[in-house]
Amino acid sequence: MPRFELKPIGTIESPLTDPGSAPRQPDEDAPEAWLVFEPEVLEGLRNIRPGDTIIVITWLDRARRDVLSVHPRGDLTRTAEGVFSTRAPHRPNPIGLHQTSVIAIDGARMRVSHMEALDGTPIVDIKPVLSEEIGRR
Repeated sequence: MPRFELKPIGTIESPLTDPGSAPRQPDEDAPEAWLVFEPEVLEGLRNIRPGDTIIVITWLDRARRDVLSVHPRGDLTRTAEGVFSTRAPHRPNPIGLHQTSVIAIDGARMRVSHMEALDGTPIVDIKPVLSEEIGRR
């Protein structure tokens, strides 16, 4: 198969630094965080506003890439499952998906709610969550 390269468009600034104590999902007390974008992609943020719901796609750079089976939520009493049927961070291509809301925008920085990614996590892309009011973009 062909190989390809992803280029980070920014990084996460978060109070979360320890993978072991970080929330596993955004609704488990994930804190607010800043998305800090590279200058060359700022034009791409046009029309994103506070209140918008977005999906942040990250590269889970501290995840293991050799994992194909996990015990859900790290609970060894649960039966192991194939990693693709879970949201475990450890997987061949550790891509993170984070649905969050934009709180504020300050130049190249975007404050978002409920971000369970660790400080320094590379941002690969962001996408809007479409609703009936927004329609297709």
